[in-house]
Amino acid sequence: MEWIHPQQFRRCVECYHGNYRVRSFPCWDQFLAMSFAQLTYRDSLADIEVCLRSRPDQLYHMGFRSRIAHSTLAEANSSRDWRIYHDLAQVLIARARRLYANESFGVELEQTVYALDSTTIDLCLSLFPWARFRSTKAAVKLHTLLDLRGPIPTMISISEGKKADVNILDELILEPGAFYVMDRGYVDFMRLYRFVLAGAFFVTRAKEGLRINRLESRPVDESTGVRADQIVWLALDKSIEHYPDRFRRVSYRDPENGKFLVFLTNNFDLPALTVAQLYRSRWRVELFFKWVKQNLRIKHFFGTSDNAVKTQVWIAVCDYVLVAILRKELELELSLTQILQVLSVNVFEQVPLAELVAKTASQNETCDSRNQLVFNMF
Repeated sequence: MEWIHPQQFRRCVECYHGNYRVRSFPCWDQFLAMSFAQLTYRDSLADIEVCLRSRPDQLYHMGFRSRIAHSTLAEANSSRDWRIYHDLAQVLIARARRLYANESFGVELEQTVYALDSTTIDLCLSLFPWARFRSTKAAVKLHTLLDLRGPIPTMISISEGKKADVNILDELILEPGAFYVMDRGYVDFMRLYRFVLAGAFFVTRAKEGLRINRLESRPVDESTGVRADQIVWLALDKSIEHYPDRFRRVSYRDPENGKFLVFLTNNFDLPALTVAQLYRSRWRVELFFKWVKQNLRIKHFFGTSDNAVKTQVWIAVCDYVLVAILRKELELELSLTQILQVLSVNVFEQVPLAELVAKTASQNETCDSRNQLVFNMF
């Protein structure tokens, strides 16, 4: 928690009057309790209360200044504006992106590359009626824009499960010169033309049945898997009204599985193979969703209101980015998952984190060397 500047946290709280008329259990205690739940894999508010109350002599040193009660925490999650933790996450994200600015993601490219996708979290309809998805089911969607260097989430929007993915393009603040990689669920030419006007680039897959006119064919090296590189124009008058400009169509056959893919982009300078590699890097956002669901508490929520759900998600994002920051600043060799595992069993220990992780790393090296020796002997 020392990686959070107190003044920055205070500004976020004051912006939304988070501590207005709060006599006890301020927003900082709420953040600590919910972060404790994330880092130690708690299952409920009562679970959080029991575990924290079992160590009363250490709570003060952890930063708590109030008595922990699950009813008080439930009330805080339900009533205090979730945007407090959204704004805190944005501060941490900006810091993390600076640290990971030179990180490689498999494609040699100077520009920023984002991957856009969503994941659905199923809920109980009787408990979350505001998140109706189908007639007997509720769900929320996490729409995420991921900076592939890191990877660091730069934008997360939480919506009802039935909201179409393509609508999230209306919420994006496009960065000139950046690349946005998306699947074909985001193909809407009126919205894609915004990228052209903003000076940004998109890379997406073409939908089946797309009607286009070919204007130019470029030479390709088929040994790389690229089958065609064309400059095209939309064929239908209505489509042209939405996207009155040329774009590029790249056909590619994946040499690993033989799958044939067609990509669309408004960038005319990158090699065709790089366009295909950019789309392949989109799978990093799928890995991010898988990692978050496995390592953070966002599949099971402690509150049923819209505000409580968003509060829990944004505090989880804060914790994820915090771990990414300390991993970079302390130059730790352990993965984010390993760091979380170390934290989960040492959360009450007053040991410098770098020292704690160094001990774990040295033990891993000893264990690996012994296993290697046994392997060589047999």
